[in-house]
Amino acid sequence: MSSDIRTSELKSPVDVAEYLFRRLYEVGVRGVHGVPGDYNLVALDYIPKVGLNWVGNANELNAGYAADGYARVKGISAVVTTFGVGELSLLNAIAGGYSEYVPIVHIVGTPSTLSQRDGMLLHHTLGNGNFEVFADMSKNISCAMAKLTDPHEAATLIDHAIRECWIQSRPVYITLPTDMVQKKVEGERLNTPLHLEYPPNQADKEDYVVDVVLKYLHAAKNPIILVDACAQRHRVLDEVHELIEKSNLPTFVAPMGKGAVNETLPNYGGVYAGDGSNQGVRERVESSDLILSIGAIKSDFNTAGFTYRISQLSTIDFHSNYIRVKFSEYPGVRMQGVLKKVVAKMGQLNIQPGPKPSNEIARKDQTFSHDQAITHDWLWPRIGQWLQPNDIVITETGTANFGIWETKFPAGVSALSQVLWGSIGYSVGACQGAALAAKETGDHRRTILFVGDGSFELTAQELSTMIRQNLHPIIFIICNEGYTIERYIHGMDAAYNDISNWKFKDLVSVFGGTEENSRTWQVRSKTEAEDLFRDEGFKRAERLEFVELYMPKEDAPRALKMTAEASARVNAKQ
Repeated sequence: MSSDIRTSELKSPVDVAEYLFRRLYEVGVRGVHGVPGDYNLVALDYIPKVGLNWVGNANELNAGYAADGYARVKGISAVVTTFGVGELSLLNAIAGGYSEYVPIVHIVGTPSTLSQRDGMLLHHTLGNGNFEVFADMSKNISCAMAKLTDPHEAATLIDHAIRECWIQSRPVYITLPTDMVQKKVEGERLNTPLHLEYPPNQADKEDYVVDVVLKYLHAAKNPIILVDACAQRHRVLDEVHELIEKSNLPTFVAPMGKGAVNETLPNYGGVYAGDGSNQGVRERVESSDLILSIGAIKSDFNTAGFTYRISQLSTIDFHSNYIRVKFSEYPGVRMQGVLKKVVAKMGQLNIQPGPKPSNEIARKDQTFSHDQAITHDWLWPRIGQWLQPNDIVITETGTANFGIWETKFPAGVSALSQVLWGSIGYSVGACQGAALAAKETGDHRRTILFVGDGSFELTAQELSTMIRQNLHPIIFIICNEGYTIERYIHGMDAAYNDISNWKFKDLVSVFGGTEENSRTWQVRSKTEAEDLFRDEGFKRAERLEFVELYMPKEDAPRALKMTAEASARVNAKQ
């Protein structure tokens, strides 16, 4: 009876599930990834009611990768799993989102609050009456948790979780018990949009930091800008581009920051990754007397095996929750406000020009015979010539992640990769999510995936989701007989780095592809690759384009070889 009295006091009652999905729609989500299970089925009925699209994935891991790719394009995503078996299958992808600052709302359909209270011996449990064990597993890879067990608190918890997901740019975890789905909450709250603005810095503290930054910036003789992933994740690219264009300082990106900067700007200098950089980039960056480092993540693969040669004494670090000037740290000062004021006050700076990257193919690779093999030295600059403005480029952990360093992008190209977490197979699911996000925005961006044959075999089923959702990515399967990056770390000829050689292009028809919605290619030489890149229908990507791209087994980008060697040394330390 008390529940009826409480509901009658609501001005505009709305079901908990509807409230949740309407809030997701409000922040930009249109496609919801996941896998159905009996604990989430009733909640899934609300998805089309609020104007959302249920994607439906081949498995939960793929759904998580897809949600990751979707969020990197749209700004936030949602994925739904069932209790226990479903959510645990997703955790690898959620951990990757947490590691790489990707905002994913993970919704778990759970047994009813009554069943949990009574410790019932239910399916998808460990059989010990502990219904918190799986939530505890997610706790350390979620920036907020919302357990919707009380309708009095449900709306507040939902709002808080979604806001934290957006502000912190990391996954959140929401449980939705079966008996809470249709409980009522105050719908009038939906008339007030979620507050997604970043909190401002304390004014006098921010001004002090700005003055300190400007002091060193004006004194510097040859300063540069180095942009990394967290500039993208924490949404400061507008401020970053204003700084780049108004200062005219030589600007570089770290591998995880690839795509963050307009590479057609005259002061763009290329990718800096320590010893993995080309010589001109490395010399220019490491000779600078002041580096404005924005959103840095100095992981092993992002620094070519910790081979940065940059002193903290010549570095100013800009981050989402602190600024570090040389060895002095200013916690609680966000980079957005500081960057805006630095741009407004910086005036004339000392500038020494940097290198000018291009997609010119090295002379040794410019001439080739009819059957000459495709090499990484030739491929990646050629890809740069073929790319179009605003493309979305996804590269898998391995040869593609390192090869793309040598590709100069047209304006507006977005690059998706998982350099830090590095879960092989990630890119296939991420391609589906990114392609769906691009389709929803309606701006006709091509989605292009480069994935190794070994990685593709882990998550190949997601090709079926792309076909079912009528998505048109261009997919290059790099066929080189196994795990090339691992061969260079250890075991060049070891059996554990070999794979079964699939007939990859046949999978398109196996998963439902037809002549109307897809096309397959097999490319074994530079001549065949040139013919493909010149094909106008292939360029337009009006259907799914699937390419088997054959490359020599032991060929790899120079940066991969150097990073793998450094990784092997670290692994071998006693």
